[in-house]
Amino acid sequence: MATFLIILSSILLLFTVMSLIKSDYWTFRVFDYPRLQKFVLSAACLLLLLIYVDPHTWVFLVFVPLMAANLIYLAWLIWPFTMFAKRQVLRIEQKRPDDQVCVMISNVYQDNTNYNGCVAEVQKANPDVLLLLETNKAWDNGTSKLSEKYKYSVKVPLENTYGMILYSKLELKNSEIKYMVEDGIPSIHTRIVLKSGREVQLYAVHPTPPVPNENPRSTERDKELLLVADLAKENKLPVIVVGDLNDVAWSYTTELFLKMSGLLDPRRGRGFFNTFHAHYPFLRFPLDHAFISPDFKLVGMKRLKNFKSDHFPIYIHLQYEPAAEYEQAPLEADADDIELAEEKKAKE
Repeated sequence: MATFLIILSSILLLFTVMSLIKSDYWTFRVFDYPRLQKFVLSAACLLLLLIYVDPHTWVFLVFVPLMAANLIYLAWLIWPFTMFAKRQVLRIEQKRPDDQVCVMISNVYQDNTNYNGCVAEVQKANPDVLLLLETNKAWDNGTSKLSEKYKYSVKVPLENTYGMILYSKLELKNSEIKYMVEDGIPSIHTRIVLKSGREVQLYAVHPTPPVPNENPRSTERDKELLLVADLAKENKLPVIVVGDLNDVAWSYTTELFLKMSGLLDPRRGRGFFNTFHAHYPFLRFPLDHAFISPDFKLVGMKRLKNFKSDHFPIYIHLQYEPAAEYEQAPLEADADDIELAEEKKAKE
């Protein structure tokens, strides 16, 4: 048992150390993802050390303090996303339906053919705005009946798993499809006109993940997110950024994005809302996101039912409140953050 615990403790400690190395290569960035899993395994490992290892041995004296420190560090990282932490986005106090917008984000998994299941889940959730990711021509055809209810749309069906389709009941203005960093990796930039007439800027993104079969580095992903952060920061309108960011809510790059954009994460203080992988409960991470400017408050947020995709959809209901920016504080960037962001944007 002691040998097993030495090996398990060493592996868990190595995984934590690897995530601290701010290299763009996937071999380091992949360890950002399973922090909740590492926390659970570290807690179990520490408990086993306390039960089965003689407290007078070097194994106990070395690994118990190290695993305790690892557990505390991981708890500190995931704490902001628990229901016990302070909420970054406040709930509305008074409903103003004309200033509200409901958004549903769903990575459909391109090889999935359950088009009817997707349409049924959309009809059940009834969002004002719908973003479908990994959509090719087959998915465009398979969800075309949504056009009956969703008058406005921006469609970029692609066969490379990075297609996207945006449907909206609300008017869309100044819609653009941009390839900000990589050819074949689009983003949709558009304005949504609320029922009150208020315009809201929406950025829909789906950058490549740092995995060996797609992109061995996170360079392109980080660069796209930080370029969107600049757009969000400079925009005078209320801003919503949605999509599968291929990054977890608690990574240093997502936190850097929040600091540079001035946006808020409604997950903070509410829960993880893990969306991937839908078929493996112990290997789930919060990859699908909705970030908002401080002049929005939350009506509600929930994870929706899966329709044979590898992702769960996310639904978020927002209300524009101009005074909210005086009640909700975004994360602040320091000099080191600004330097790191500029360095990442300059990389090729």
